[in-house]
Amino acid sequence: MSDFAARRNMMVDTQVRPSDVTKFPIIDAMLSVKREVFVPSEQIEAAYISENVPLAPGRVVLEPRTLAKLLDGLNIQRDELVLDIGAGYGYSSAVIAHLAEAVIAVEEDADMAQEAQGLLAEQGADNVVLHQGALTEGAPQHGPYDAIILQGGVAELPDALLDQIKDGGRIGCVFMEGALGVARIGYKFDGVMTWRFAFNASAPVMPGFEKKTAFAL
Repeated sequence: MSDFAARRNMMVDTQVRPSDVTKFPIIDAMLSVKREVFVPSEQIEAAYISENVPLAPGRVVLEPRTLAKLLDGLNIQRDELVLDIGAGYGYSSAVIAHLAEAVIAVEEDADMAQEAQGLLAEQGADNVVLHQGALTEGAPQHGPYDAIILQGGVAELPDALLDQIKDGGRIGCVFMEGALGVARIGYKFDGVMTWRFAFNASAPVMPGFEKKTAFAL
């Protein structure tokens, strides 16, 4: 067993299972996907630690616990289409590919997007379509989506993303207020979003998802 395979088992046993994530497909996906492949080479030793792995300013690979619990809350089914915002080098999309029928992975950094495309193909995640474009705009041409997940913190969610959720669909993300954050799952019924607290978590606010300053007249 390679050192990374051992670390992957350890990650699931010490970070994922103890966080009340018991759905077998999520555990199985996180045991199967090689996290070390999807981080920058200088971060490879940090691939399995219980922290967010930095990719670029305001961009990370979410810590395993946060990703697992978001996926647990979203409860993705085999026949569903998922939008993954801020896919980075493709780790989250590779994990979700095990759970969903298809994943649309949105990455705006051209180099990361290109690299992700190659890595996902190499790792056999052939039900992932990579879309290079602004994270705040999603990928409306492929939607609407059963579920949307954001790989980073948000202070404010653009309506453009909420519009891409199917009626009866849901969205999972970490809302940051200062240094503290809460993960919430939003459910869309009759065009209206209802939010439920899921767990505490933190992640840097992704570029474009900061709070818009309101100008008082």
